[in-house]
Amino acid sequence: MKKTILLTGATDGIGLETAKMLLAQGHTVLLHGRNQDKLNTVQASLNADYPQASTATYIADLSDMAQVNTLAQSVLADLQNANKILDVVINNAGVYKLANITTVNGLDARFAVNTLAPYLLTKALLPVMNTQSRVVNVSSAAQTSVNFDSLVGKKPLSDSAAYAQSKLAITMWSRHLGLALKGSGPLVVAVNPKSLLGSKMVKDAYGLAGGDLKLGADIFCRAALSDEFKDATGLYFDNDAERFAPPHPDALNPAKNQQLVDTLDSLLAQLNADS
Repeated sequence: MKKTILLTGATDGIGLETAKMLLAQGHTVLLHGRNQDKLNTVQASLNADYPQASTATYIADLSDMAQVNTLAQSVLADLQNANKILDVVINNAGVYKLANITTVNGLDARFAVNTLAPYLLTKALLPVMNTQSRVVNVSSAAQTSVNFDSLVGKKPLSDSAAYAQSKLAITMWSRHLGLALKGSGPLVVAVNPKSLLGSKMVKDAYGLAGGDLKLGADIFCRAALSDEFKDATGLYFDNDAERFAPPHPDALNPAKNQQLVDTLDSLLAQLNADS
C-alpha cells in the first residue's frame, strides 16, 4: 500500500537517500528543507528520476519554533483538505556543528533542532495520524545524560556534549510518547541509523568521509514501513548492533522521561506565550 510520508532534512545526506528509496517504492514523500532553492532543485531532480512518484515541499528553519509550528499547520491543512492520513513522520533533520549555537528564542540550537522541533512537529501532527501511523525519530550511539539548564538555554555546551544530550533527549521522549500513545495513536520509535555514515554533518564534525548513507536510509525505510517494527513503539533500534537494544539507562527511567517531557511542554508553552 502506498503511504504518505513526511521527511525532515530531505535535501541531502541520509534524508535525501531515504527520499529516493521511498519514492522508488511509489510512496508520496513530503520533503522538508530550510532553503527554498535547494528544496526546489532536489524536488525537480527526484521528480525526474521517479516520475511515477509524488512529492510536495515544505520549508522551515527547525531552530525557530514559530516556523516549526507553521510547517505543522501547513502539512495538517494540506492533508485534511485532501482527506488523507499521514502514515509516517521521519524526524531526520539534525545538527552537530553550527556557526551560531543560539536560536532566535535564546535556546541552544542543537537541542532546538534535534529534540524540541521534532517533539513539537510530532505532537502537532497527531490529528492526521492514526494507530497504523509511525513516527521514526533519529537517535545516535552518542547518548549522554541531559543537563536541564542546557536544554532550556541557560548553560552553554560543547558541540559533542550538546549533540549527545540532544540525542538522548529525543530517545527519552520517543519512549515516553510511544508508550503513552500505545493503542490510541502512532507508533513512535527511536533509531540509531549507524555511526559515522558519510553525511555532511559527520564530515563537518569529524573530518571523515564516513560510511554508505544507504545503510542509514535502509533502516529508516524499514522502521517506517516493515513488519519488523510493527510492535516497536517506545523502543530503540541500534543499527550498529543491527537489533533492538537498550538505550542509555536514563531513557528507561519513567520519572526522568516524564521530567524531560514536562520541560519540553513548559518550554513550548513559554515560547507560545512570548510570540
